[in-house]
Amino acid sequence: MDAKNLYNWFRRYITVPLAGVVCFIVYVCFFNEENSVIDRIKYQKQIEELHGEIASNRDSLEYYRTLNANLETDRENIERVVRERYRMQRPNEDIYVFE
Repeated sequence: MDAKNLYNWFRRYITVPLAGVVCFIVYVCFFNEENSVIDRIKYQKQIEELHGEIASNRDSLEYYRTLNANLETDRENIERVVRERYRMQRPNEDIYVFE
């Protein structure tokens, strides 16, 4: 297409109301501060990350609930946890800590 044919095509099919509508749609989709497509994509990504974090925290919560239930009933478990985490010892006992 040469320049004259291109100019005639634009003049025939691209009207002022059509250009206005296209500009309005582009503004609403990309430059609107409240509902832009870019913000929606960013928020959706953030929502997915938070869902992953929630799932991770639920797994940790379940682990600690079972540990708590075991500690309430089993004395050997209580002693094991206290000795491992808080480095408590019995009288006349030496503890060696490797880190």
